[in-house]
Amino acid sequence: MINRSRLAKLFNGIGIRLSETQLQSFDRYARLLLEWNEKINLTAITDGEGIEQKHFLDSVLPFTKVQLPQGYSVIDIGTGAGFPSCPLKIVRSDIKLTLLDSLNKRINFLETLSDEIGLEAQCIHGRAEELAKGDMREAFDCAAARAVARLNVLCEYCLPYVKVGGEFIALKGSSGREELDEAENAVKTLGGEVERFEEYCLPCGDKRSLIVIRKTRPTDTRYPRNKGQMTKKPL
Repeated sequence: MINRSRLAKLFNGIGIRLSETQLQSFDRYARLLLEWNEKINLTAITDGEGIEQKHFLDSVLPFTKVQLPQGYSVIDIGTGAGFPSCPLKIVRSDIKLTLLDSLNKRINFLETLSDEIGLEAQCIHGRAEELAKGDMREAFDCAAARAVARLNVLCEYCLPYVKVGGEFIALKGSSGREELDEAENAVKTLGGEVERFEEYCLPCGDKRSLIVIRKTRPTDTRYPRNKGQMTKKPL
């Protein structure tokens, strides 16, 4: 499905040497993604080179710019087809990964993916704003999300899951700076502090933004609010 030598070269370019097992895992991931995409909407990107760059490399590249300690617990909020954290788990098998999505069909896909390529990921079906009120609240070293929502809303979904001292890593496109300015109040209100912002490009030229928000104090128990409140009156 994918061109393994081309993918290996892409990852070599960011300082990661993929093993044959990892290349096989990425290839199987791509095949499953397209098989399931015929039944449920997982991706609009269906060509091999696009999957290699705009899903696999795009998911892993930003994490070469931050340090994730060994054994870090990571929750991927609104993970969809597993981006960014499943490609990250392929290259960082030590992380403890939880995948959260509100659509059960996507969770079924992720469970199949996890079983077939040995990700050992915990796959959870549920609404992020509801589960953040339970025992997963402030239980993770890191929350990650790619796209999903505007940053001011995304912070309210994600920061309640992060331990004090942990981080929320948001992967954005070319609107990253604009969204970061817009989210200034949300970050502060939810107990975060912007630690890093970086703009970069994929080899294809697509613009990306990395935003790292450090959790400096517990999130007030009023948050997250329900989806309607977050949408109508974002922080």
